[in-house]
Amino acid sequence: MPAGDVERVHTGPPSLLRPVVDRSALWSALLGVARVVLVPFARLRVSGDLPAGAFILAANHISPIDPAVLMAACGRRGVAPTFLADAAVFRMRTIGWIMRRAGHIPVARGTATVAATLGHAAAAVAAGAVVLVYPEGRIGRDPGLWPEKGKTGTARLALATGAVVVPVAQWGTHEVVPYSAPRGAVRGLLRAVLRRPRVHVRFGAPVRVTGTPREATEQIMAAIAATLAPLRAGEPDLPRHLDPTRPVTTARSRPR
Repeated sequence: MPAGDVERVHTGPPSLLRPVVDRSALWSALLGVARVVLVPFARLRVSGDLPAGAFILAANHISPIDPAVLMAACGRRGVAPTFLADAAVFRMRTIGWIMRRAGHIPVARGTATVAATLGHAAAAVAAGAVVLVYPEGRIGRDPGLWPEKGKTGTARLALATGAVVVPVAQWGTHEVVPYSAPRGAVRGLLRAVLRRPRVHVRFGAPVRVTGTPREATEQIMAAIAATLAPLRAGEPDLPRHLDPTRPVTTARSRPR
């Protein structure tokens, strides 16, 4: 069974967290579907290796299509990760049903239940799962599309469980689906079919974080940025493809 395929039952708000139903079969099948669906729109390249056992994947976030791309990349590496995703996704009719039944973990930001998310994620890691997190907590708005300052949740999870963090960098997804999806998704996908931009996912060297949650968060974000740098060597400052729908701000930009 690939790492991350762990049968378990979550406890939590019944509207979001439900017993996992045949997670291994459902989620593994969807990972394969993601690889097939992506083919007409992008040329996916995956590099880097993954460790054995339970660990945390910490990825940058630059496009609404990132989860599908990471599903395809993880499928190539034989890993079926448990996603931490915005609770709003779990309330969507079809996608929400899939997220609940596949055993993913909702993050209800700004509510009293957000603290419980760390416990659910820690239990998943303890059970042997691979947990995938977006430490920025949103699609990045840095003008150069470099990783922003991260939230401390990923670091707290790593410090609480002792699990290593594998930085994940992806580049090119911003050329497939724009920030404004779903409104701009159809137009973006049509352009992508004609160009099939190259999308690269790179798994970096595992990091064992130390120090305070804020210090550990900076270690994670620095590792993601270092993993991303080789993927965009020809465009180190600003991306060649500029998305006019993306709001940009330096409020959370990291010094480089």
